[in-house]
Amino acid sequence: MDKKRSSFSGRIGFVLAAAGSAVGLGNIWRFPYLAAKYGGGMFLLVYLILVATFGYTMIMSETTIGRMSKKSPVGAFRFFSNAKWSKFGGWINAIVPMLIVPYYSVIGGWVCKYLFEYIKGNVQGVATDTYFSSFISNGSSVELWFLLFMGLTIFVILMGVENGIEKVSKMMMPILIVLAFIIAGYSLTRPGAMMGVKYFLVPDFKNFSWMTVVTALGQMFYSLSVAMGILITFGSYMKKEIDIEKSTSQVEIFDTLIAILAGLMIIPAVFAFSNGDQSALQAGPSLMFITLPKVFASMGFGQGAGILFFLLVLLAALTSSIALAESAVSTIEDELSFSRTKSSLLVAGIMVLLGSLSSLGFGPLSSVTLLGMDFLDFFDFITNSIMMPIGAICTCVLVLKAVTIPRLTKEIKSTSAFKREKIYVFVLKYLAIPFILVILFSSVFNVLGIISM
Repeated sequence: MDKKRSSFSGRIGFVLAAAGSAVGLGNIWRFPYLAAKYGGGMFLLVYLILVATFGYTMIMSETTIGRMSKKSPVGAFRFFSNAKWSKFGGWINAIVPMLIVPYYSVIGGWVCKYLFEYIKGNVQGVATDTYFSSFISNGSSVELWFLLFMGLTIFVILMGVENGIEKVSKMMMPILIVLAFIIAGYSLTRPGAMMGVKYFLVPDFKNFSWMTVVTALGQMFYSLSVAMGILITFGSYMKKEIDIEKSTSQVEIFDTLIAILAGLMIIPAVFAFSNGDQSALQAGPSLMFITLPKVFASMGFGQGAGILFFLLVLLAALTSSIALAESAVSTIEDELSFSRTKSSLLVAGIMVLLGSLSSLGFGPLSSVTLLGMDFLDFFDFITNSIMMPIGAICTCVLVLKAVTIPRLTKEIKSTSAFKREKIYVFVLKYLAIPFILVILFSSVFNVLGIISM
């Protein structure tokens, strides 16, 4: 006899948990620097169009597959088809979060460290050019902070779906949004900030290029938690009477709102700090740990701004980490028939093993590289650039060939008006797979040096 599956208490529980999975480090630092690099307002416009079409199609598909099957990714794919490609698609969606959550927790540990330093008042110290590199090369220190962040994640997972993930999401997401508004408001008061606001919000078609579309597509893919098994898993916890379309639309809105607020937090502040030098915004991942601390150090309210910002980032990172870990735990529960506690401890073991490689990859293991990359960058490349696009293609094929659009549509319409049905069907039939192939080949060619992104 199958055990009763856990579930969210209602629509709000699902929306906040799914939004928590989507709102993460990708929104807070990745979105602003990509927007700055690829056209500002033009990038934002393209991104919004893609979220409302392609992004909507993917999150609707994954959530509905989860609710129909009441299974985590492997079981969900098997529920609709026993073909080899279907089994492969289920497992690749299931393995992705198991590989992402360890290195994601390492970055979460870095955020914890910076928050701690700002609370101590070390505003000038963290703003020095060498602070970040010295910290991540110190194996024992970075491992300690990684384990702390990982422990917070596993603690919530052990509490369960409704009492853990849902309750934490209901508490964290409103705080996260309030903090985002406060920091964005403060950033906008900086002298010279309006130059950054104009660049970020006003589209200039002279800044449009094919890479604007490709990069916005990749960011949308990364940001909405598509092809990570999360939405299939969370969909399996969704009760039958909940409106799927309304729920997924609210997740879109939450995710996009935080991304825009992150842009308004970071781009105007850095514009003001650098006197309008756009290159200061294109620092990539170092933006959050090197450039922004310098911005905070130049402010009169630098310690408070630093505390609020890194608290915001910590909440965002933690909600995403919890969702990733939950997807992995759910798969182990379903496929190995383990208890939740045993599954959680197994995932914790995987996180310690793989996460330690990433955390030590800038220090004691810095001499070890894979494809010329340190462990963290390698895991990021394999999951985000290769496995996730392939997993998403498998999801599209599953809907088109096994589930079928009429059957999936019937499930959606049992609780929803399905107002964007025509967009959904058109994107799924004609655009989704080509779009995903663009992400896949662009990412691989970029790493191989064939194209530059």
